[in-house]
Amino acid sequence: MQLKIMPKKKRLSAGRVPLILFLCQMISALDVPLDLVQPPTITQQSPKDYIIDPRENIVIQCEAKGKPPPSFSWTRNGTHFDIDKDPLVTMKAGSGTLVINILSEGKAETYEGVYQCTARNERGAAISNNIVVRPSRSPLWTKEKLEPITLRSGQSLVLPCRPPIGLPPAIIFWMDNSFQRLPQSERVSQGLNGDLYFSNVLPEDSREDYICYARFNHTQTIQQKQPISVKVISVDELNDTIAANLSDTEVYGAKSSRERPPTFLTPEGNASNKEELRGNVLSLECIAEGLPTPIIYWIKEDGTLPTNRTFYRNFQKTLQITQVSEADSGKYQCIAKNALGVIHHTISVTVKAAPYWIMAPQNLVLSPGEDGALNCRANGNPKPKISWLSNGVPIEIAPDDPSRKINGDTIMFSSVQERSSAVYQCNASNEYGYLLGNAFVNVLAEPPRILTSTNTLYQVIANRPALLDCAFFGSPLPSIEWFKGTKGSALHEDPYVFHENGTLEIPVAQKDSTGTYTCVAKNKLGMAKNEVHLEIKDPTRIIKQPEYAVVQRGSTVSFECKVKHDHTLIPTVTWLKDHGELPSDGRFTIDKDHLVVADVSDDDGGTYTCVANTTLDNVSASAVLSVVAPTPTPAPIYDVPNPPFDLELTDQLDKSVQLSWTPGDDNNSPITKFIIEYENAMHEAGLWHHQAEVPGTQTRAQLKLSPYVNYSFRVMAENSLGRSSPSEASEQYLTKAAEPDKNPMMVEGLGSEPDNLVITWQPLNGFESNGPGLQYKVSWRQKDGDDEWTSVIVANVSKYIVSGTPTFVPYLIKVQALNDVGFAPEPAVVMGHSGEDLPMVAPGNVHVTVVNSTLAEVHWDPVPLKSVRGHLQGYRIYYWTDQNSSKRNRRHIEKKILTFQGSKTHGMLPGLEPFSHYTLNVRVVNGKGEGPASPDRVFHTPEGVPSAPSSLKIVNPTLDSLTLEWDPPSHPNGILTEYTLKYQPINSTHELGPLVDLKIPANKTRWTLKNLNFSTRYKFYFYAQTSAGSGSQITEEAVTTVDEAMASRQVDIATQGWFIGLMCAVALLILILLIVCFIRRNKGGKYPVKEKEDAHADPEIQPMKEDDGTFGEYSDAEDHKPLKKGSRTPSDRTVKKEDSDDSLVDYGEGVNGQFNEDGSFIGQYSGKKEKEPAEGNESSEAPSPVNAMNSFV
Repeated sequence: MQLKIMPKKKRLSAGRVPLILFLCQMISALDVPLDLVQPPTITQQSPKDYIIDPRENIVIQCEAKGKPPPSFSWTRNGTHFDIDKDPLVTMKAGSGTLVINILSEGKAETYEGVYQCTARNERGAAISNNIVVRPSRSPLWTKEKLEPITLRSGQSLVLPCRPPIGLPPAIIFWMDNSFQRLPQSERVSQGLNGDLYFSNVLPEDSREDYICYARFNHTQTIQQKQPISVKVISVDELNDTIAANLSDTEVYGAKSSRERPPTFLTPEGNASNKEELRGNVLSLECIAEGLPTPIIYWIKEDGTLPTNRTFYRNFQKTLQITQVSEADSGKYQCIAKNALGVIHHTISVTVKAAPYWIMAPQNLVLSPGEDGALNCRANGNPKPKISWLSNGVPIEIAPDDPSRKINGDTIMFSSVQERSSAVYQCNASNEYGYLLGNAFVNVLAEPPRILTSTNTLYQVIANRPALLDCAFFGSPLPSIEWFKGTKGSALHEDPYVFHENGTLEIPVAQKDSTGTYTCVAKNKLGMAKNEVHLEIKDPTRIIKQPEYAVVQRGSTVSFECKVKHDHTLIPTVTWLKDHGELPSDGRFTIDKDHLVVADVSDDDGGTYTCVANTTLDNVSASAVLSVVAPTPTPAPIYDVPNPPFDLELTDQLDKSVQLSWTPGDDNNSPITKFIIEYENAMHEAGLWHHQAEVPGTQTRAQLKLSPYVNYSFRVMAENSLGRSSPSEASEQYLTKAAEPDKNPMMVEGLGSEPDNLVITWQPLNGFESNGPGLQYKVSWRQKDGDDEWTSVIVANVSKYIVSGTPTFVPYLIKVQALNDVGFAPEPAVVMGHSGEDLPMVAPGNVHVTVVNSTLAEVHWDPVPLKSVRGHLQGYRIYYWTDQNSSKRNRRHIEKKILTFQGSKTHGMLPGLEPFSHYTLNVRVVNGKGEGPASPDRVFHTPEGVPSAPSSLKIVNPTLDSLTLEWDPPSHPNGILTEYTLKYQPINSTHELGPLVDLKIPANKTRWTLKNLNFSTRYKFYFYAQTSAGSGSQITEEAVTTVDEAMASRQVDIATQGWFIGLMCAVALLILILLIVCFIRRNKGGKYPVKEKEDAHADPEIQPMKEDDGTFGEYSDAEDHKPLKKGSRTPSDRTVKKEDSDDSLVDYGEGVNGQFNEDGSFIGQYSGKKEKEPAEGNESSEAPSPVNAMNSFV
């Protein structure tokens, strides 16, 4: 902790420094390190006027520090507040902050009041301000009936708002029903009280939704007043109204409201008074009506308006002065003026002041026996009263202390002792408020201590001030001295400035100011010192500034900004346009020291600033860009650029060279980049390679080169239209030879035969050789042996074969490049193997576990790794079935192969055939091939379920029987035990009947079912079985034949004469009904069904049922009456409902029926369900007698 920094003092003589530092004891605020005993200090508290949100828990803050840590207590409305008795109130641990939980229960209004916190320890007690806790309120508008307002155009109008009184006060604004703010102007504006003022109204002001809204920010709620309706009658409307009420001989006419001079709507009269508190915003308002609309001006009668604190709001109708003080008191005049006159209003302003500090009391640290003083100076209007408290108790009734003496706003202390430690409160109050300041007196005896970190490093730019800190503490207050260097004398006089908080200032730091500085603090109890270090850095400078430029629209401009800086600092260069960021446009590019703007437009004109920043300083330089129109020229010809020319090589070094060139004509399209290519005349003459690319603003490039290359360079330019032809080649430049700087890549060692090692690599190309005589040093040795490296130097090839090696032995290999100059760096070592040979040993202990009828698991013992003689790739299982092997040549047995990678010793054989004999063997596999096979192992798969029968046919259908024929399953997968046949009938609605289950011996392939229903469809399910279970089923459907006698009888009945006569009678009856309906309609009869047709536009017609007296449909399945062959019966032997003819009877009683003009039926149905029209009636075929028969039988 440290003394609070006081204003800098001028350079002092050495003799005055100790005196001033000693006087600090009485005039400076001192923070005591927290490890020392000290009275409490309030560090955080809630505001004096604390408005809370009733929807959230109440948190009243009180934080304090001290040693020992203070305890906390509260008063509420002047009496002790026992938080233990209220379950909703808790105090945060290690803090005095109260949390009142009103979310679970309780109301905020219950806890309204004045709260004060006390923090206490053995050295004293500090108190907080009086915290007035009030919940925020957002009341609703009182209900009122607002009459519509009607007035003539030109009249003035005030729409009252009168918002409800909330806490804090609401923010007022006017909007319409669409939540759009109403437009305001010099004519229409909102006053400070929320009312909406119209200096004069216009017809366009007519609307029904003038709504005043009150927003209560604390609770985030908005209340709405009832809408106000305003109608402005224009002159034309008024004339029309008058004309309608006068006779033709009367003369009439109305004029708009006459123009008039201004009058004030607010404030009233010629003068008014305004009182405001110091530090607040003074708001004065004048709103005038008149026609035309008045203009408002403001003046101060006895002075001028403050320049930087005066603001005009609301179209100059409101004058605001911020941070108002007593000097702003006086008379202010608002002037309203229009073409017909001027009026004035004078507002007398008085600025009062709540108390404010001139010198707040500061903590005082004294050593035993010292003297000191606490000062409390405040001002206000009226003058505040000063009163003192000690440890929160009025000093008049506090315990007496002989060391203190009170003199108005000062307490003097003399010969203090440890018992004099206490916290004093100064209260300055007047009618507008109060101030409460806590300051402790802490009596301590402490030797000096330095609080600034040891060996702190300060870095400062040359010729700027350097401030070296030496924060300290001690009691009595230590004196401070500074030294430079380890054996330097005390610093004094020029060029140093000593600050009261111990800081040493070097006003103009130079290079020779660099060094180590020592701060020494002394008092009568001891001494402390600390070293800090100072480094002086060179300033950052812009040595090449951007220059003013005038460019034509569409061209390219470049600004240069070269920066020089201290070599230990890293600068960052930023470009600004008109003091803001550059546009985010690809046309602006930054490359090292240049800003380039391509395709310049008029908007690009302005000031461009280069800013160079380091961690210690920054500098900037600016230039102006002016954009002008291009000079009128003939229509430009756009083309690719002309090739660059005048190529020149400079700064020729072993591994770099600088190439410069002159650009060719850009042909009216700016060059965007240059492409540089090179030719290696020594190794690849005539072949050009890409070397580099640079921006179109550059005409030189630093090129990196490789050794022992005969370089030639050429340059091409590129713009938006394409790339130019290459330039002429530059002069040749042969770089010096050097040893290779890399070794071959992709080094491998693999044997092609069991007794060799083939070492291969990717050779270096001529460009990478770096010199003549490229060769390779190939080295190898066994990995696990103690042999030395064997090496051989070979020509520029890519392979070397080592013969006579053991089979499959690991080798360490390396390949190093060399040329006539020397060797490349030491190469990396890779591992390879000599050649592989076939494995020598077959896997042993092969055994098979049958899992199920299609899966088996095979196990084997691994072979010894040495017998593999190569990379173990896995094990391979050969297996085959010898089923029916007697019928085929064993040499043509199809063997299956499964390979298991790696060192696995078991594997699964899937997809086996059930009820089969299998043979298998196992072999080990390496990179060379397979080893010998293990002895054959035989295993058998158990029975499985059979496949479905190969076929199922139904033959010889009769009236009551069907015969089934089938072929056995193609894959029985065991011994068949029997067949299962299931079948069930299917009726005309495709519903399935009861299921019949039948077992059939396995040796049968034909079966006849008897006693079936005639003309009935059956569905059959057929499958085979083994001892393992049932197999897949095969299904089929078939139909028994029809009873021909029944069908003949139906046809005979349908062709009888009586039946034909009956049909004729029905037709005659329908014809008579149609004639009667037609006659009645022509006589003007009404349609009783009309209303129902409208209500039921498309009634769903339901079929008639037997239970409501209507005829049902014919079903041969129920009557068992056979039809003759050739009758019109569907294939499923049923007569469908759609095929039956219609009947008038189906529509209900004829007396209710009526017909349209075209004869269509629109009858009103009496109690009958509506019948769905038969689809068959739309057919052009004549109705079948059989169908007619079915309709009536």
